[in-house]
Amino acid sequence: MVDFAVNVAASAGRSGYREARIAGDILHRCRRNAARLLNTETPEQIVFTMNCSEALNFGIHGLLNTAPPGGEVIVTALEHNSVLRPLTALRRSTGLQVVIIPCDPVTSIIDPDDLRKVITPRTRMIVCNHASNVTGAIQPVAEVCAIAREAGVPCLIDAAQAAGHVQIDVRSLGCDFLAFPGHKGLMGPTGTGGLYVCDGAEKLLSTIKEGGTGSQSQEAFQPETMPQKFEIGTHNLVGIAGLAASTGWLLKRGIAAIREHEERLCKVFMSLAAGIDHLTAYGPADAARRVGVFSVNIDGMSPTGLAAALEARGILTRPGLHCAPLVHKAIGTFPSGTCRISFGPFMREDHIRRVVAELARLAEGRGNITKAAEADTIAATPEEQAG
Repeated sequence: MVDFAVNVAASAGRSGYREARIAGDILHRCRRNAARLLNTETPEQIVFTMNCSEALNFGIHGLLNTAPPGGEVIVTALEHNSVLRPLTALRRSTGLQVVIIPCDPVTSIIDPDDLRKVITPRTRMIVCNHASNVTGAIQPVAEVCAIAREAGVPCLIDAAQAAGHVQIDVRSLGCDFLAFPGHKGLMGPTGTGGLYVCDGAEKLLSTIKEGGTGSQSQEAFQPETMPQKFEIGTHNLVGIAGLAASTGWLLKRGIAAIREHEERLCKVFMSLAAGIDHLTAYGPADAARRVGVFSVNIDGMSPTGLAAALEARGILTRPGLHCAPLVHKAIGTFPSGTCRISFGPFMREDHIRRVVAELARLAEGRGNITKAAEADTIAATPEEQAG
């Protein structure tokens, strides 16, 4: 990223001088890396966005803005506000109905049969979370996509917590669209992300942004070619340079090796945490059915108080509702939320053991929590509840 900012600092596809050509090479390399990681048919099916939320908006608004009135969208109780809020906006403006598939209150995994039961001729779209950002639960997305294909309904997968953590093969999966961030499991910088668009599915999407593409400039309309149809203006090439480097590292390391390491850390955490009184860890007890995201609570402590106490011990977590209020209602942690601990590929078993040891100390002494650690109330703030 520093090298790009200092030595390149050009826009891709806008000129023929050396720096512009280098910028174009970086953009294409990053697109090829993302395509290899997801096993897309061609690199051009990867549309770069500023984050996963924008990618989800491209898929949701792009498909539904031109849909006939009186339709409905099916989602799961695991969805993030990046899915729920665009649908709420469309419900207000068009009367769109949103059908929510429940999840198991313990594992927070959906039953695909519940999806099959609610599909109707009015169903315009199915959106499914791949892995929960609250409980880590991996959803049966292959079955969801298969049901969607049988019904002829477009399916969008939110892979915010899955990309870079589990192997994703979009061709085997059979999804129409898949949104991913650059700054999470793909380990790129913030302000990066993308939307996979299945070959031919771009025809289903209207544009929600239009502008310069550096191509077909004589036309008044946005090009129909991919990915130019959805990528407008100057790319975040400093960020894309970072994402090209991180995805290149992931390809060398291999998602299978990263997944094996993460499952091992999950098993260590769950086996040790299970012996701590007054500590609750939410989500699947089977490491194969989850990613390295753990929501926890300690009896008598608020999530914000727990997070503050852990921060004082050098452990950084996130408290609150994590922008996913429906799953908290499903697992019984609304409105206070949970304290979330996230694992990455550079964490080791000794890191996990230290986290669990600190949780055990806090659980044992939960009645003597410092005022600083418990400064926030039990309930989440209005801002946490909203987002």
